[in-house]
Amino acid sequence: MSDTNQYEPPRVWTWDAESGGTWASINRPISGSTHEATLPLGKHPLQIYSMGTPNGQKVTIMAEELLALGVTGAEYDAHLIKIGEGDQFSSGFVEVNPNSKIPALFDVETGRRVFESGAILFYLAEKFGHLLPKVAAARTEVMNWLFWLQGSAPYLGGGFGHFYAYAPEKFEYPINRFTMEVKRQLDVLDRELTEHRYLGGDEYSIADIATWPWYGNLVLGEAYGAGEFLQVESYTNLRRWAQEILERPAVQRGRIVNRTWGEPSEQLHERHDASDFDLKTQDKLTPQSTA
Repeated sequence: MSDTNQYEPPRVWTWDAESGGTWASINRPISGSTHEATLPLGKHPLQIYSMGTPNGQKVTIMAEELLALGVTGAEYDAHLIKIGEGDQFSSGFVEVNPNSKIPALFDVETGRRVFESGAILFYLAEKFGHLLPKVAAARTEVMNWLFWLQGSAPYLGGGFGHFYAYAPEKFEYPINRFTMEVKRQLDVLDRELTEHRYLGGDEYSIADIATWPWYGNLVLGEAYGAGEFLQVESYTNLRRWAQEILERPAVQRGRIVNRTWGEPSEQLHERHDASDFDLKTQDKLTPQSTA
């Protein structure tokens, strides 16, 4: 690499709000609210405030899986938080999640706030007694993979995804650095799924629900336009797992909640009733061109 391209850090870092990049307008080095706004409150026991990113998909998929199991207490309202417009910095959202990141959950029944997607999955699994084994050995293995995902996904999203797809310029070193780590992680998953149907064993669990929106989408070629670059077809066991989970009806529903991009039929901006999947996706609400 040429010396002319090297960056020399200053003695003291200062915030350059015009640094560029896809998400530059919402990134800042301080916390707290920027404006006053009350969060909406729907009619159901669970209030989800989110957007259909991989982290957001985890929670709406979990809720749909619980409803598919007959857990009526898992009925939910999913309110759209437009992170590109700074909704996560409202005073209402900061009260639910002081870290100003989606997703966030408010449990009307208990009055508890729950933030961080992994914590929400664990909370719901504990509350309703599903998708987390009760036997200690199996439970430990599922928690191993849940925490693995929570520690690994930032390398994929904030590392690889940022420098490969979102950074204002392409730089070889960070792309190579994060590509190597992401491919190592894909190999970890592929090897594990050689011997097990699901992460953590032979039963579907919150470990799978947490991991699929990140690595399932990636290995199916649906993230960052990077399928060929990462040679995702070589991870045959992981692709088998990813496809099997994609075919679950609850996953099909949960993955489109709070989604505001892609095919109109796969965008349900807000979910307040089960019928919304049939009546309120964007292809139903937006007149289609006949040209």
